[in-house]
Amino acid sequence: MVRIAEALRDGTARLAAAGIDSAVSDARILLMAALGCDRTGLLSRAAEALPDAAAARYAGFLARRAAHEPVSRILGHREFWSLDFALGPATLDPRPDSETLVEAALAACPDRPLRVLDLGTGTGCLLLAVLHDRPAAFGLGVDRSEAAAATARANARALGLADRAAFLVGDWATALDARFDLVLSNPPYIPEAEIAALDPEVRDHDPHLALSGGADGLDAYRALAAALPGLLAPGGTAVVELGIGQAADVAALFRAAGLDIAATPHDLAGIPRCLVAKKEFGPASECR
Repeated sequence: MVRIAEALRDGTARLAAAGIDSAVSDARILLMAALGCDRTGLLSRAAEALPDAAAARYAGFLARRAAHEPVSRILGHREFWSLDFALGPATLDPRPDSETLVEAALAACPDRPLRVLDLGTGTGCLLLAVLHDRPAAFGLGVDRSEAAAATARANARALGLADRAAFLVGDWATALDARFDLVLSNPPYIPEAEIAALDPEVRDHDPHLALSGGADGLDAYRALAAALPGLLAPGGTAVVELGIGQAADVAALFRAAGLDIAATPHDLAGIPRCLVAKKEFGPASECR
């Protein structure tokens, strides 16, 4: 008989031996998932025997995590902006750093009717987080992957936002003939040659299509710079995520396209994480 406390200790040791830095918290989260309980339940049941079915689930979870599959992939969901998002093989795993985009978008756009576009929507986390906090807004998410768009649709339904969000399959802004007050994007921005050196949690589990930004990491930004002037309503705002060290290059691309750079907000580590650009000419829109 293996007690729950012993299973937690053994699981932590196994993950630590596999080089998992977050072995303690990961083993605890996976054991809670295997048991179907929260942390309080785990503590209260520490002296109980681990049921056979839960032991089998836990063993499978530990094997996957020891192989550097992220906990969020194992469990199939991730919290972002205090909302729960289902993941899929075709979607990026949302990172806390990307919440910087949501903060910047909400700061730029007051709570009034807004037309929002999310290019490369993935799970839909950026668009749906904004719609959650802006109940008068409507949004469109576009992704090249049908599977990603389907995951985003499911997330919109689960969050009660399906009546204000639509998701299409397309290549960036191709075939879009509309103007938006707010455009969001977390584009692929890793230089192709650097992908092999990424942590295995990212390299082996995030879709390559959502990581590779071409030879210099800027291919998607060039496409965005070309598209944004035609996508933004007069006075509209674009908020795009940045890779480390890319702020100056992306700002130059956007300025060359006729956009004004309003800000480059930093993430919690002090790294410029997103760029806020505006289309200032023409009559003002509702997003200023």
